[in-house]
Amino acid sequence: MSSRIFLNDTTLRDGEQAPGVAFTVAEKLEIAESLAAAGVPEIEIGTPVMGADEIDTIRAAVARGLPVRLTAWCRMTSEDFDAAVESGVPAVNLSLPASDIQLAAKLGLDQAGALQLIERMVGRAIASGFFVAVGCEDASRAERDHLARVIETAARAGASRVRLADTVGVLDPFSTFELVTQLAAQSPVDLEFHAHNDLGLATANTLAAIRAGARHASVTVLGLGERAGNAALEEVAAAMAVLQGADTGIDLTALPALAAEVAQAARRSIAATKPIVGADVFAHESGIHVAGLLKDPRTYQGLDPVLVGRCRRIVIGKHSGATAIAHVLSESGRDLDPDLAAAMLACVRRKAAEIKSSITAIQLVDLYDRMCSDAVGRDLGIG
Repeated sequence: MSSRIFLNDTTLRDGEQAPGVAFTVAEKLEIAESLAAAGVPEIEIGTPVMGADEIDTIRAAVARGLPVRLTAWCRMTSEDFDAAVESGVPAVNLSLPASDIQLAAKLGLDQAGALQLIERMVGRAIASGFFVAVGCEDASRAERDHLARVIETAARAGASRVRLADTVGVLDPFSTFELVTQLAAQSPVDLEFHAHNDLGLATANTLAAIRAGARHASVTVLGLGERAGNAALEEVAAAMAVLQGADTGIDLTALPALAAEVAQAARRSIAATKPIVGADVFAHESGIHVAGLLKDPRTYQGLDPVLVGRCRRIVIGKHSGATAIAHVLSESGRDLDPDLAAAMLACVRRKAAEIKSSITAIQLVDLYDRMCSDAVGRDLGIG
């Protein structure tokens, strides 16, 4: 891809809306600094209308002078806008339902009324000196013609970007691509895609939206967010770099530490199989896989762990082969005796099945040393 793709992080807004998650002021500021250090260009820092504490936290973040754009999320109301002004942020995301379902149920508005509100509130924000993005909540269930009119109205009023939100996570990559392609073809401003992961498709949908013409993607660290969460920053950043060769400006090697920091602050564990940052995603146990990897990493490695600040790990367990056992033993200064290889392999597999876990390097060495000792004893007629 020739143009820059911008990953706009909303861990500190949408991410914090995950059930039971509440960041302290110190945690918010530290995470914001880490996001900036990792190359994130824009941070949705919070929702000012939540009250004085949130406003104070946002003001503290603004005072840090981070090299990012800090954005406040606001409903398209005077109350929310006034709170954003008080918080001191330079940018606002003015959000309004786009679907008839939400317009009627939440606001009692029709499409014409929504367009009038957008024109009025965007104009007010522009007059106040804000960078303005307009958020289309529930865009995935909105009428396409109405979305086109929303984009046109927002642009005419001075907005620089429009966010298309799959608020309830009902899109797939094909419908996402179709939606964004149609709207991007006629949009006078940049489009941003905000995915939810209810069907496990947030990252895939985000990649589809970018391929279709969206230049901005809304993401959160670890995919933290409401219900099943959002598109994960680390997944989208790595996929864009590896699969698309796109420039996101993100330091991929910073992602593991960033994920650990957010997980600790959110009091959430990181699944061992979590793409990019999980403990086991670059671990290999299968004997066939390990034998191939030791000859050429490309045999069973589609993503070089070094690119994301990780390293490959050989795990000894029930499915290991003699090659893997020999490799791990060699790292401890031991050469696997060919005459003991079959017995050692059988011993390792029995032990792993018994403990229902992998065998550590220390345990492996201990097993091997005892086996060697027993073999020497038999040769000497001892035991």
